[in-house]
Amino acid sequence: MISKLFRLARRTLAAACALIALAAAAPAAAEPALWVLNDEDSTIYLFGTVHVLRPGAQWRSAKIDRALGESSELVLEVVGMDDPQALAPLLKAYGVDPGASLSAKLDDDDRRKLAAAAQTVGLPPAALEPMRPWLAALTLTMAPIVKAGYDPQSGVELVLTAEAKKAGRQITALETAEQQIRFFADMPEETQKAFLSATLDDVEDGAAQLDRMVEAWRSGDLAALEAAFVEETRRDYPALYQVAVIERNRAWADQLKAKLAGSGVSFVAVGAGHLVGPDSVQAELAKRGLKVERR
Repeated sequence: MISKLFRLARRTLAAACALIALAAAAPAAAEPALWVLNDEDSTIYLFGTVHVLRPGAQWRSAKIDRALGESSELVLEVVGMDDPQALAPLLKAYGVDPGASLSAKLDDDDRRKLAAAAQTVGLPPAALEPMRPWLAALTLTMAPIVKAGYDPQSGVELVLTAEAKKAGRQITALETAEQQIRFFADMPEETQKAFLSATLDDVEDGAAQLDRMVEAWRSGDLAALEAAFVEETRRDYPALYQVAVIERNRAWADQLKAKLAGSGVSFVAVGAGHLVGPDSVQAELAKRGLKVERR
């Protein structure tokens, strides 16, 4: 489901030891976690986000606001994912299969679950049929979450983006929209079908799962975040975990190391699932000889 990916999206012994050390040094304050790495002339704040929240959700803290106030740059996973006009051609190119219906790719059990899930979220089954499995999975996950009162427009990234524009901060991205979509679209079809199958099993519990994840995130509970965002996907969907978490975290760590070689203060906001677990961005930075501390 998309919550699995955003908690990873839609997350080695040395790395694990580094993460345990960070957690042991963590403050007890119940607020979203914030990390920092710096050198003589550069500071990079790392902040884990939740992409959808209920309107009015409270998550700000004095530490977060101070870090934002010091920063001249906001760095996101991707810019433009909230622009339907920009996304439409990408979804058509990578999310639609004109040659075969979705049902034709599924076994009898998943076809029954697909029909039931569509009914549960109020979608006509025909609307899902042109979709490739990965896009159907994301669609079926978002529908009950929005129905339960969550709003992508209230997600952390959009709030931070609006503030950055108002403050005149530079806004950059670690990935393009096409790259992010292709992380899912380029998965082998069997992996996509496994992703959809897992989503079909979780449709009815999607909002409740997200409630638990948001509470863990808001209180800065790293152990609960790892359990919610990482463990199941790493155990049950290793191919998806490799693509959506490990490979992306490695690429981001390389970009952050290069950024640290420059100067200035940057606030980097990425999905919270990428900042917990043995393959986190912090663990990858530690492998590159960079020390990350929790604020």
